Amino acid sequence: MAAAELATLARPYARALFSQALAGEGQGGLAGWSRLLALLAAAAEAPPVQLALGSPLASIERKLQVFAALLEDELSEAGRNFITLLAEQGRLALLPTVAALFEQLRAEHDKTLEVSVQSAYPLGEQQAAQLKEALGRKLQRDIRLSASESKALIGGVRVQLGDTVIDGSIRGRLDKLAQALA
Repeated sequence: MAAAELATLARPYARALFSQALAGEGQGGLAGWSRLLALLAAAAEAPPVQLALGSPLASIERKLQVFAALLEDELSEAGRNFITLLAEQGRLALLPTVAALFEQLRAEHDKTLEVSVQSAYPLGEQQAAQLKEALGRKLQRDIRLSASESKALIGGVRVQLGDTVIDGSIRGRLDKLAQALA
């Protein structure tokens, strides 16, 4: 199934959980649901769990037992109810997408933004702090910056803010020049 289709199917579940979390119901608010969804998503992506979930011979009860065994101490009654609902609807495979959408809703609510920066050379602490401050001021968000090094960029930086990419690298400029000449 395509990512867009998964997101369409998962969105109502993520929104309902987010509303429940904002109301402080179930799993201990936003942080509790975030933690549980991250664990459920990781469990759902594990090959043995995928095998059990994908089996047409496995009953709903068996699928629920798989999660209950893995997350025994982490599941509240609300968490069990959520897993049961997904199992009954045949939607357990949506768990990673539900978790990602929930985190997007939480970031929007908390006014935070994950920013990924790739640079040809390691960013110094001062450079990272200046970039974080400038982006925070411009976007009016609390910025969570993660930096990595990529020699393929040759020079400059490539900044990714959600779906937006700002490519200020030499590699990006060369690629644009090559497209213009072609």
